[in-house]
Amino acid sequence: MTTTDGEDRIRRRPEDEEADIYDEDGNVRSDFLALVGAAIADRDTLFLRQNVARLHESEIGDLLEAIQPDQRLALVRLLGDDFDMTALTEVDEAIRREIVDQMPNEQIAAAIGDLDSDDAVYILEDLDKEDREEILAQLPFTERVRLRRALDYPESSAGRRMQTEFVAVPPFWTVGQTIDYMRDEEDLPYSFSQIFVIDPTFKLLGAVDLDQILRTKRQTKIEQIMRETNHPVPAEMDQEEAAQLFEQYDLLSAAVVDENGRLVGVLTIDDVVDVIHEEADEDIKRLGGVGDEELSDNVLSTARSRFLWLLINLGTAMLSASVIGLFDASIEKMIALAVLMPIVASMGGNAGTQTMTVTVRALATRDLDIYNAGRIIRREAGVGILNGIVFATIMGLIAGTWFHDYQLGGVIAAAMIINLMAAALAGILLPLLLDKVGADPAIASSVFVTTVTDCTGFFAFLGIATWWFGI
Repeated sequence: MTTTDGEDRIRRRPEDEEADIYDEDGNVRSDFLALVGAAIADRDTLFLRQNVARLHESEIGDLLEAIQPDQRLALVRLLGDDFDMTALTEVDEAIRREIVDQMPNEQIAAAIGDLDSDDAVYILEDLDKEDREEILAQLPFTERVRLRRALDYPESSAGRRMQTEFVAVPPFWTVGQTIDYMRDEEDLPYSFSQIFVIDPTFKLLGAVDLDQILRTKRQTKIEQIMRETNHPVPAEMDQEEAAQLFEQYDLLSAAVVDENGRLVGVLTIDDVVDVIHEEADEDIKRLGGVGDEELSDNVLSTARSRFLWLLINLGTAMLSASVIGLFDASIEKMIALAVLMPIVASMGGNAGTQTMTVTVRALATRDLDIYNAGRIIRREAGVGILNGIVFATIMGLIAGTWFHDYQLGGVIAAAMIINLMAAALAGILLPLLLDKVGADPAIASSVFVTTVTDCTGFFAFLGIATWWFGI
């Protein structure tokens, strides 16, 4: 049988060679997608098991997002027990729901039993309550209890993100006992870097790093080498706050404790990296008013997610238009005003967005607080004044030359200074105010900052022109 170069490269790849499924731009190769599509159409399970099932979970996730929607479920069904359910944690929510909703609960239960608890919770939390309970009922008692406890914690909390598999020993054990326990015990986490020390009530006492265990003599007691746990994370803590602890203290893992200080799980750096990515992605989307939209969402759900803020923006645009309406007589007498006024508003909007973006991100990372807010406000005001003077000079000269009227250039220059100053203040004060009253500044700031800069820009430019030229 004749094969293409791409097919030959895939089929003859050695067992230990990393899958070469990406092109130079980091996208899944088109020839690989074609081969997978053909294998799905031909129900070639041998090819799929040899070339897809062996991929890393993240690579399978990329493949699921790249193939056609009608091929996704077919691929999962053809792979059967060889499909790595962990790959579903690597795709966006819409695709995950699409696949899981079509899978039998028995198959999901069987697959979840082989997953780490944090990955299992990630998949279970998207299911309907009825399906979730049916799946949990098919799991062993201990595993069912651990997963239910994690699911009881609030969404986006450390308790939802934690892994309930960990190694914990009493303080009176020796290093030798601990090593023997880890060698003999079959039900250990796949990978871990810390051993936690607990009392009989499971209250967290401390932790020992694995490298410390390896450097210590067997007869030494654990309590002699343990240290206080670095910044245990309350299970109810928001995942973003937990991620900030990892960033601040350079943690690789952290114990998760309940309200009584008892050890209930461990948060690891791989989960925290996902949290940081998700939170940054969420903030960027909210700044644009698109909510929790995913690339795989259909037309209707995407339009619905954008509708509310577009409706609010329509209202604020009408407010800006009403400001222009106050000066309709002036615009009729001096057409140049209609030509120039969008420039003032546009410059203010861009300047406000710059300040707002920096402010919202600083609030999200806790770099902006009550202790440095005054200094940052003064800095942004200074930036607004300085940029206002520079661009006022440039635009004043352009407008004066363009319309052969340097008085008009002076008017637009004055309006530019006023609006860029207002934009700088609105860009920082509005997010601070929204954060203070408990609203999410990433969601609401953009519309309000734009409204302030539009209204201020139009009113300043048209108002000064009306006063100066007596029109």
